[in-house]
Amino acid sequence: MARDTNSLNRRDVLKASGAAGVAGLAGLAGCTQDGNGGGNGGGNGGGDGEDYPSLGNFPIEGDTATFGFNVPTSGPYSSEGEDELRAYKLAVKHLNNGGGWVDDFGDLSGDGVLGYEIDFVEGDTATDADTARESASRMVQRDNVIMFSGGSSSATAIAQQGLAQSQKVLFMCCLTHSNDTTGKDCVRYSFREMFNAYMTGQALAPVVTGEYGDDLSFYQLYADYSWGQTQQESMKQFFEEAGWSQVDSVATPLGESDYQSYLSEAANSGAEALFLNHYGLDGANSLQQAIEAGLDQNMEIVMPLYNRPMAQAAGGAIEGIFGTIAWDSQIDNEPSNSFTQFFGDEYNGRVPSGPAQLAYAQTLQYAAAAERAGTFYPPEVIRQLEDYEYDNIGMGQETMRKCDHQAQRDIPVVRGLPESEQGQGQFFELVNVTSRDDVGYACDEGPAAECELGEYGDE
Repeated sequence: MARDTNSLNRRDVLKASGAAGVAGLAGLAGCTQDGNGGGNGGGNGGGDGEDYPSLGNFPIEGDTATFGFNVPTSGPYSSEGEDELRAYKLAVKHLNNGGGWVDDFGDLSGDGVLGYEIDFVEGDTATDADTARESASRMVQRDNVIMFSGGSSSATAIAQQGLAQSQKVLFMCCLTHSNDTTGKDCVRYSFREMFNAYMTGQALAPVVTGEYGDDLSFYQLYADYSWGQTQQESMKQFFEEAGWSQVDSVATPLGESDYQSYLSEAANSGAEALFLNHYGLDGANSLQQAIEAGLDQNMEIVMPLYNRPMAQAAGGAIEGIFGTIAWDSQIDNEPSNSFTQFFGDEYNGRVPSGPAQLAYAQTLQYAAAAERAGTFYPPEVIRQLEDYEYDNIGMGQETMRKCDHQAQRDIPVVRGLPESEQGQGQFFELVNVTSRDDVGYACDEGPAAECELGEYGDE
């Protein structure tokens, strides 16, 4: 059951009594682990027979472990955030009661995690980095979350993972696509399932140049924050390597509603192709306005990163437009099919989006890692996630790489369907699922070359 992040709990009262008292109680909790493993609840913090020191919000007080879900329920990415929240709630339900992928994850019991019932709190990032950080800080400091997750903007995800590192509480990225998340801004206390802009460039360039030719000129509009900046850099790199040439690249504000002046400049640039590096409602607006202005009559338009709520908002404007997505319900394998089925059963036939799949999967991945570790002690959970191999979330064989905490995974390339063919959650033609063998980079290359993860905290 969700708890309001404005609620007051027992630990708030203790903190009000003074930091020394809290430290004393935390030390006492750390010393009174009974050494019987994590399956008995009862306030031992999920120990596995060893005494771990207090770190972050470990050990857990009582017999309930609290997760924090910090998503945009307002702002330009609110549709994505709402679908993430649906999936987060469903993940908690399945962790506590069984069902869904929990029944197929060998590490999970469907009876809580390490004997602890899972509760959660939720917050609104408003698609703003400062707001996201403040909300996450409340979850960590007041609600004592043992893990938090979220992000429908890379700026909010990067802000939250910086907090996670400083507070030694794990952050499981949901929707974040900037190269910087697992590049120059990477941290030990954060993991990302979603592929990045660099990998989108690798997957998209062969498909798009194969369709439109290998010598076009292109113009870019991009959202002016971490994601958009690294997105346009990656498009420039990989399309120029394929033989295209960039005419210009222009930043637009996050949350922009009127793109007419930007689109007019693009149309007058002489470029033969236009990249719209926008997302969420911004992406729907810029694409609709480009089509309404007739830019598609003289320019090829590419939307490098899509999702279902965004495509639904854009409607018929997506017809024939190439892009990449995190996941789609038409990917035909057992995990994907079952996720589509049980998500729809829970939410009156609603077809899950890629952001929903990321949210559900990251919650279960954290829980399974804690079970493998036999403890919620953060460094041990981190070590269970690093270089972990898995194939149970619908995207084939994957590795959560140790050097940068970036999943090495396949990438779906899609093309928008005509409006007459859209419906029942289907908005894309699946053009290709690019193998992870054809994308990615070594730990000393690309974004990973700038990654320094930091300490586990138990050194």
